[in-house]
Amino acid sequence: MSASLNLPDPLGELTAACDLYETALMENDLERLDALFLESPVTLRYGVGENLYGIEAIRDFRKGRTGGSPQRDVLRREIVTFGEDIGECNLEFRRRGGGRIGRQSQTWMKTDEGWRVVSAHVSLMQEGS
Repeated sequence: MSASLNLPDPLGELTAACDLYETALMENDLERLDALFLESPVTLRYGVGENLYGIEAIRDFRKGRTGGSPQRDVLRREIVTFGEDIGECNLEFRRRGGGRIGRQSQTWMKTDEGWRVVSAHVSLMQEGS
């Protein structure tokens, strides 16, 4: 089973997709962000203050968020692929000007159009954690 973890090609592809996502997030590139999420009613995103079910709810949230995501610095990122077409990207971050550590987990699936987020979760740790 472990032989199918982090196969070089899928790992490289997913790493590139995660890089694209981070750039799009920091630039508030809504078109690119939307393109990196699976176009589906089963796609979900749990945020710091919202639970979003389906791509339309995710799009509406992003459109309504003035100024986009708070700027952040990635402290650690772990990417793992399972076989050829499923993977996860987990990272720790700190919002610029803040002291709390944030966490982001994304499950990605490879589609005919490329790698797409099917599930995402963002949270902030308590002060002092």
